[in-house]
Amino acid sequence: MRETKSYVCGTSDTPLQYRTIGEALDETVRRFGERDALVSRHQGIRWNWKTFAAEVDKVAAGLCAMGLRKGDRVGIWSPNNAEWILTQFATARLGVILVNINPAYRLSELDYALNKAGCRGLVIADRFKASDYVDMIRTLAPEIADCPKGKLRSGAIPNLEWVAVIGAKVTGGFLAFADIAGAGSQTDLAALPAIAATLSPDDPINIQFTSGTTGSPKGATLTHHNILNNGYFVGARQDLSEADRLCIPVPLYHCFGMVMGVLGCLTHGACMVLPGDSFDPVAVLQAVAAEKCTALYGVPTMFIAILDHPDFDTFDLSILRTGVMAGSPCPVEVMKKVISRMHMAEVTICYGMTETSPVSFQSTTDDPLDKRVGTVGQVHPYVEIMIIDEAGCPVPRGVQGELCTRGYSVMRGYWDDEAQTREAIDAAGWMHTGDLATMDREGYVNITGRLKDMIIRGGENIYPREIEEYLYRHEDIQDVQVFGVPDAKYGEEICAWVVLREGARMDEAILKAFCKGQIAHYKVPRYVRFVDTFPMTVTGKIQKFVMRSTMADELKIREQTTA
Repeated sequence: MRETKSYVCGTSDTPLQYRTIGEALDETVRRFGERDALVSRHQGIRWNWKTFAAEVDKVAAGLCAMGLRKGDRVGIWSPNNAEWILTQFATARLGVILVNINPAYRLSELDYALNKAGCRGLVIADRFKASDYVDMIRTLAPEIADCPKGKLRSGAIPNLEWVAVIGAKVTGGFLAFADIAGAGSQTDLAALPAIAATLSPDDPINIQFTSGTTGSPKGATLTHHNILNNGYFVGARQDLSEADRLCIPVPLYHCFGMVMGVLGCLTHGACMVLPGDSFDPVAVLQAVAAEKCTALYGVPTMFIAILDHPDFDTFDLSILRTGVMAGSPCPVEVMKKVISRMHMAEVTICYGMTETSPVSFQSTTDDPLDKRVGTVGQVHPYVEIMIIDEAGCPVPRGVQGELCTRGYSVMRGYWDDEAQTREAIDAAGWMHTGDLATMDREGYVNITGRLKDMIIRGGENIYPREIEEYLYRHEDIQDVQVFGVPDAKYGEEICAWVVLREGARMDEAILKAFCKGQIAHYKVPRYVRFVDTFPMTVTGKIQKFVMRSTMADELKIREQTTA
């Protein structure tokens, strides 16, 4: 009997949509114009689809009047707000490529992103948390202090012509965000349909800079076709409709927010609810209860913070039914609590990466519980998946290998970086994810780790996820991350960083005793550190490379090199 290989292609009775984001917005307005489109609670904004589209067109007309044309790039550097979403759709109306800039970026990263993408314009918040964006722009481009509004000529950022500030009084050469819409005339508004007719669904429309754990960030370049269809199918797996209201606390700058959230709502007529400019567990609980949200998105750390908040039981979450937990591996115990305590019986798990628009796998609302808590679901429609060995051959079902994906969702490439693109996407069009996975007989996939995260201790291959899932069973452990640190004797040793539940007490000896006799001796963490939080990106992705570096410094260990 021949072994079944780890290859699968998703199918659907619903065809791919070959249209632009602007065309999709027009269709949603036609069907659901009077229904709620966007609620931004921290801004006091509540728009239906008809009003929202009118606001989008004002901004698009203004950008057109300012000389922006198809293929130009405009950056956005801001936490979540209505202006972010208006900019997303207004640029799409014109075929202008939106460049998403991480709100946590500092000067050197901002400089790199703006110059790499060649941004002509930049929309920014005035500030976010400890970052004063306006001041950082003044530092990077001091010419803006004295130049005419919208007439920046910067030595450091030569392509940048203007910077528009959201929600603050501006001085010098800065524009206010409202100035963009104010620049457009009736003639510019009237020109939008003719511009739309020149656009193709295959045009690049978005550049998303990856986290950049090593080296400079890479700009994944995505098209209308990529992200519009992915947003649709993510929503379809949750049975989203115009009756749903989705709470979006995840960052808009990331695919989780702007594709899975915003475009998922667009393509199903659902309402987007922004609980705040960034994640706050109380704001999320308030938004879900007050706005009667039926769906909620978040990374595991967000759901953990919500569940563990002392006021959790005071909020009525009974109308919740679905949503997505994604962005990093989802602990089984956390998933079970989301289903039981948050009433999200139809919650789904997603897996993907920025370069694939982002989702490739997702569970369904009626998958068996063991599949929803133990896998990332099955392949998305029109996406091919293959799990390969080191030789590039598909492995049998149940055997671990590297996950590769191919199909409509794969990016056009990394912006202005052919070498990195060729390294990521092979000659046959397969995107190599760098994730380790197994596929069962039914096509459900389990992500077992990262190729780069695998710990090799004395010749033993150790996968951190396995140890993490075991440690999550301890009632005092709220969250845990396992990674390798260099070791002179074994090559690598295992280290665990642990966040305890409030009021819990544990030391290294207790944790190791919990492991003894339950997992193999070589999997028991050699080093244990109790922390309050983990270093992570704005999207909630854990930065294990930061932990590894910190521990190496603390332990005075130097990584050994091999010839």
